[in-house]
Amino acid sequence: MAELSPKQHYLKHLGQLKNERTSFEEHWRELAEFIDPRSTRFLTTERNNGSKRNTRIVDPTASKAARTLQSGMLSGITSPTRPWFKLATPDPEMMQYGPVKRWLDVVMTRMNDVMNRSNVYQSLPIIYRHLGVFGTAAMAVLEDDEDVIRTHPLPIGSYYLSNSHRLSVDTTYRVFSMTARQIVMQFGLDNVSNAVRGAWDNANYEAWFDVVHLTEPNIDRVNGKLNSRNKAFKSVYFELSGDGDKLLREAGFDEPPILSPRWEINGEDVYGSNCPGMMALGTGKALQLEQIRKANAIDKLVNPPMVAPTGLKNKLINLAPGGVTYVDEVDATKLVRPAYAVSPQLNDMLGSIADDRQMIEACFFSDLFNLFSTINTRSMPVEAVAAMQDEKLLQLGPVLERLNDEFLDPFVDRTFNIMARRNLFPEPPEELQGTPLKVEYVSILAQAQKSIGISSVERFVGFVGNLAKANPAALDKLNIDQTIDEYGNMLGVPATIVNSDDEVQATREQRAQMEQQQQMMAMAQQAGATAKTLSDTNTADPSLLKTLSDAAQQPAVTQ
Repeated sequence: MAELSPKQHYLKHLGQLKNERTSFEEHWRELAEFIDPRSTRFLTTERNNGSKRNTRIVDPTASKAARTLQSGMLSGITSPTRPWFKLATPDPEMMQYGPVKRWLDVVMTRMNDVMNRSNVYQSLPIIYRHLGVFGTAAMAVLEDDEDVIRTHPLPIGSYYLSNSHRLSVDTTYRVFSMTARQIVMQFGLDNVSNAVRGAWDNANYEAWFDVVHLTEPNIDRVNGKLNSRNKAFKSVYFELSGDGDKLLREAGFDEPPILSPRWEINGEDVYGSNCPGMMALGTGKALQLEQIRKANAIDKLVNPPMVAPTGLKNKLINLAPGGVTYVDEVDATKLVRPAYAVSPQLNDMLGSIADDRQMIEACFFSDLFNLFSTINTRSMPVEAVAAMQDEKLLQLGPVLERLNDEFLDPFVDRTFNIMARRNLFPEPPEELQGTPLKVEYVSILAQAQKSIGISSVERFVGFVGNLAKANPAALDKLNIDQTIDEYGNMLGVPATIVNSDDEVQATREQRAQMEQQQQMMAMAQQAGATAKTLSDTNTADPSLLKTLSDAAQQPAVTQ
């Protein structure tokens, strides 16, 4: 059997991945029809399709709930208006060292600047919506000459995934369209197919062509070689219908460039097996039917079907407000009237609709994301707020942990590595050389999860304070410095506003020296005052001379 060329190998792998994804597609199409019609692209011909797609949606409650989840996750997890992550070292004691804290703060500030300058915060809401509605999302994080990083959320249906032995996504194939102009600008005229070259030469710049981009572990890499083809992950572009085995580009990445979080997975599944959209789909479909039936009932109530005597056949019947229909007097008892009495139970219908709406919003955690804007923590006891947050966050906790592991951690790592390769960070302190860094999250939701620990610290300190009123020695058991450090870490305060242990020690030594100098000055002033008193004493006083003489004659006291 002839050996497959690289392009043939990739096409065969693409076919296998398509087969693996087939069973999810019908479900995704239905989710799109009833919740998010414009997030899918199963065919490349669907590009720039402006036709109406929401024909199955009468009541947009599910769509609005998905929008609330999207906005809530953005503001609660990765808010562009406040820090949502910080870098730390595995060794807590090293974090107390001033130069380390300051370097990490500078790095975090520069990373935030890069993210704000790029399109990250335009892409993240799309990722969160895909994740909540379809259970799976994918975003490419690529290097950019202008913004350092550039992100591209991938439409549902345009990509295919595969898991590693650790059941984490490490392979992505995506099929998308590019114009002849885009292909030539990105890959160069010498690398394109004859079809693309012909379109370019004929000034048909906006002609569309299907392109495949794949990223997968580079099992053929040669250790020791540092070129782009020997990086940890392979990156290959080729035209789907290009010339023979020709590839547009072969390169590589040091870390996975496409991040694919899943809301929840079952066993070895590659794609998300459960999510709010899947949970709410049945109720959402029922809600559309209820709204249609309610509209029909109201229509029959306002404009009921009518019956009329045969004598009025082919005659003008005016049912408009104020209209007159002429009939013979002998037929006056046979007037136009409703065919039957219409008495729909609208209250029951509205109650059922309200229940379904509430259920859909609960599936999308709308109550949780609205909680942070409705709770007034100043007017509620801390314990009550913590209890409410705990009850809600228990439901979302597993999702946040998976999101950190599959999306936020690799996103922060990739951004850091791209910036480090471009020398955008200052030289780290010697103490950090060879030390791995870890990411800690300080977003609103992350802080809400930690609020239980904060409340525990506050209650413990209050308990010790109450004991100290009866026995001040109780304070000896409390490590105040460490308490301040732990409380600051839980709140996610900037490291620059908390002095390091070395700085605190230096301040205390300086204070002790100043206090010692003040004591010595006070003693010197007291000694000077005593000497002046003696010099002003009248030594001619016989009683004084006798007193001094008696003191001098007293024997010394032995120890």
